[in-house]
Amino acid sequence: MGQQQLLLIVLGIIIVGIAIAVGVNMFQQSAVDTNRQAVVSDLTNLASKAQRYYRTPSELGGGAQNFRNFALGRLDTSNANGSYRVYTTAQLTANARPASTSNIRITTSVVDSIHVVGWGKEKGDNVLYPVKVNTRVSPVGIRTRLVN
Repeated sequence: MGQQQLLLIVLGIIIVGIAIAVGVNMFQQSAVDTNRQAVVSDLTNLASKAQRYYRTPSELGGGAQNFRNFALGRLDTSNANGSYRVYTTAQLTANARPASTSNIRITTSVVDSIHVVGWGKEKGDNVLYPVKVNTRVSPVGIRTRLVN
């Protein structure tokens, strides 16, 4: 074989290697984005449940214009997308992580807003910790913030 043919083979191998590396990277990023969007969707659903609880009279099992005693159901704390917990603003810390999927009940006297935090199954942008999304639920709105 000539020197030119060997050079073309080596160049072809390098191009195929780069294409495979780019494809793997795109696949991993797609998995992270998909998991993040699934967690956001779950949090939006849980936030609407919290607002429904807030607006329901206490005689019907609701909060009567208060988030006090709101808790996620057993099936709402974890699913294939991630794990979810509810915090008051005072309870929420930057490094809060679910120790388990146990249910947390908000028990302080008057709670006018809560945070529903979700941790995904995929590693987030920093590649060390899983995807994390924080949703603040108030009586009039839902605000979602991507943490990782």
